Amino acid sequence: MKTPIVVSLLVMAVWSLGLNAQQTQYPFLDENLGIEERVDDLVSKMTLEEKVGQMMNDAPAIPRLNVPAYEYWNECLHGVARAGKATVFPQAIGLTATFDTDLIYNSAVVISDEARAKHHEALRNNSFERYEGLTYWTPNVNIFRDPRWGRGQETYGEDPYLTARMGVNFVKGLQGNDPKYLKLVATPKHFAVHSGPEPERHFFDATTTERDLYDTYLPAFEATVVEGKAYSIMAAYNRYMGKPCCASHQLLDEILRKDWGFEGFVVSDCNAIRDIHDYHNYVDSKEEAAAVAVKAGCDLNCGSRYSYLISAVERGDITEDEIDVSLKRIFKARFKLGMFDAPESVPYASIPMSVVSSEKHRALALETARKSMVLLKNDNNTLPLKKDLKSIAVIGPNANDLEVLLGNYNGFPSQYFTPLVGIQNKVSKNTQVYYEAGTELISKEPAMSLIPAAYLSFESKKGLQAKYFNNHEFSGTPVVTRVEQGINSNWNLYPIEGLNEAKFAVEYTGSLQVDVSGEYDLGLQSRRGYTLAIDGKVIVDNTKDLKRRVVKETVQLEKGKPYQVKIQYFHEGYPAKLKFLWASPDKTSFEKAIALAEKSEVIVFVGGISPGVEGEQMPVNSKGFDGGDKTDIELPEVQKELLKALHATGKPVVLVLLNGSALAVNWENENLPAIVEAWYPGELGGTAIADVLFGDYNPSGRLPVTFYKTIKELSPFVNYSMKGRTYRYFEGEALYPFGYGLSYTDFSYGTLKLAKDKITATGSTTVSVKVTNVGKYKGDEVVQLYIKDVVSSVKRPLKSLRGIKRISLKPKKSTIVSFEITPEDLSFFDTVKHEKVVEPGIFEIGIGAASDNFETVKLEVTE
Repeated sequence: MKTPIVVSLLVMAVWSLGLNAQQTQYPFLDENLGIEERVDDLVSKMTLEEKVGQMMNDAPAIPRLNVPAYEYWNECLHGVARAGKATVFPQAIGLTATFDTDLIYNSAVVISDEARAKHHEALRNNSFERYEGLTYWTPNVNIFRDPRWGRGQETYGEDPYLTARMGVNFVKGLQGNDPKYLKLVATPKHFAVHSGPEPERHFFDATTTERDLYDTYLPAFEATVVEGKAYSIMAAYNRYMGKPCCASHQLLDEILRKDWGFEGFVVSDCNAIRDIHDYHNYVDSKEEAAAVAVKAGCDLNCGSRYSYLISAVERGDITEDEIDVSLKRIFKARFKLGMFDAPESVPYASIPMSVVSSEKHRALALETARKSMVLLKNDNNTLPLKKDLKSIAVIGPNANDLEVLLGNYNGFPSQYFTPLVGIQNKVSKNTQVYYEAGTELISKEPAMSLIPAAYLSFESKKGLQAKYFNNHEFSGTPVVTRVEQGINSNWNLYPIEGLNEAKFAVEYTGSLQVDVSGEYDLGLQSRRGYTLAIDGKVIVDNTKDLKRRVVKETVQLEKGKPYQVKIQYFHEGYPAKLKFLWASPDKTSFEKAIALAEKSEVIVFVGGISPGVEGEQMPVNSKGFDGGDKTDIELPEVQKELLKALHATGKPVVLVLLNGSALAVNWENENLPAIVEAWYPGELGGTAIADVLFGDYNPSGRLPVTFYKTIKELSPFVNYSMKGRTYRYFEGEALYPFGYGLSYTDFSYGTLKLAKDKITATGSTTVSVKVTNVGKYKGDEVVQLYIKDVVSSVKRPLKSLRGIKRISLKPKKSTIVSFEITPEDLSFFDTVKHEKVVEPGIFEIGIGAASDNFETVKLEVTE
């Protein structure tokens, strides 16, 4: 990110040499003045062209005013993202599964420490690129209303209360607690009614009732603004009730600023200002689109369409004074970040780079991953497994893959452990661990594997020669020339000194020689362009219509004959990955997996899906996914087929799921003895999974979403009505309910006690219960408070989560857990009075272990 930081001038030159006479005449550089006065002074000195340039994410420098360039775009969904090494926590949906608000806060503190350290290191290197700034577009507090949404993994689940609690604590951890300076700027997104479909987001119109808006879609945003004091908000791509969210006076002016008192700035989602004219057809010109957005309250454009504000002023679509309102909001944030102050004045400027991916931070990532694991099933105490098993077969497409640890919007760890490695590190030295993928993730094509270095050679060395260039023409002197042991490259994880990670090319050459004649599938996998040539003939070309899947070709290879290989990879953007794969004429991976299972005591199948097939607006495919969204919620058919074959061996099969959304694992639940939900668990996810499987950690995660049995029970994906959605309105029987999660021990709940069983509509009371660990192991229990309005004049939720407390108890120990019940917990939005009200009547107060497992007591509310 192009971090503005007049700190650049004040860092590289000014702080070391002292302010010169020209600079001291600028009041905006005087730290003793108030921020409002400083911002007014700076803005007053700018031309219209300069002002407009500062209202887009890639803001240029203004040399005459000593304002350096700044790039607003940064990501830190579950760790500092896309900026090299960083501690990678579980994906947001996994963070939420901990049901631990303190842990979320502590994780955000770690993330903000690393963000600050990286930012100031960039300043020391006079660098102002994307992902180097202090304005972070996180967290995603949209409601995960439907399991088909590909980006649901980025959210805190389906419940407004839980999302609000997680969001508030994450925002507070990011922004810090200094009375004067912000540590970072947090940006809850995407305001306000936004949760798919991904392929339609640029022109979709989300419609809701007013009650659904206020009781479901807005509470988390309100909490992060009012309680969390988030200093930025990102407006969504789509329209809401006919109006583009980035040009909605209702959302950005009336609700956000007038009702909630928001004082920060609003940024558009990337290219969302373009959509106002080009896709929503809301106005007749690009100038009008820019003008209506600014006048509605969208201050910063991620994109370039605000460049039309200059001609918009000339046309009379907007005035320069109206532009100044937005510009001042933006610069106020930069001043509050300390960007125009000496570093010794800013308490966060001294955080050293040594904190990045430190052992302390990695330890917290491990704790978070452990607490995120949800034990879905454990018949006959199948788990925990014994560490001294004679043999164990680790099967499945997610068993040894980095991508499924990292999720999306991720950084890159200094070290990571896959489930396979975690299991290998956990068992005794005498335990034989077998591994085979067995199948692709979703494709029915034979599973492909990395080509071992033993079959590749360059001038008598194993592997292929790689030449790296900082251009796409393979011209000039290579940055690096070396022989690499096969191709399984992740240049974000293992950067090459001197290589331009944003744009480079690499050419691999050498020979391939096999020891079995037959037909081989040879292919490459990357999100970027590449070609593969064998003996001078290009057999794979993925340089035009780029595909994320493996692009392959079948070739006939003869034993002992060397074939010349030439691979050219053209990189631009993010991420930077490439794999060279094959499928040999030997036994299929499926057959090998069954053979290994048959000679093992236990089978651990690590499956699910991946951020490569569910996520943000991806190419459409026909395997149950649609542009990042899912069209089906069952486990991919190829995995089910392998699981059934493994089950038929008669050996116990433990299923470990890695995914960012609910899966309808109906057959698996009926037939397999143990199932663990691991989400996308971060850099130490493999260690955390092994800790749970072998009993070094007693699982305590809870589901932040409902696991349905089938999508047939759900409304159409495009329907934003909450009727029949989420545990609050779903009247069917869930496969696994919201809040559900097992333990290796058992907890019992005593009789609920209300301090007062009758209160007024403005009164409060306390409910308490005794919880006892009646099992054999120490464990954590997530105690959950649910409230139901029994008699209401309007349609109310079947039940609503209104409190969570995580406790830890040794065997036979007890504790009293109490919750305060306030008018806020009993209220709903009255569409006539246009405010929250508490209706007199009877409420059921429940405390228990899940949304379908609690005892209740009645509370009477009077006028």
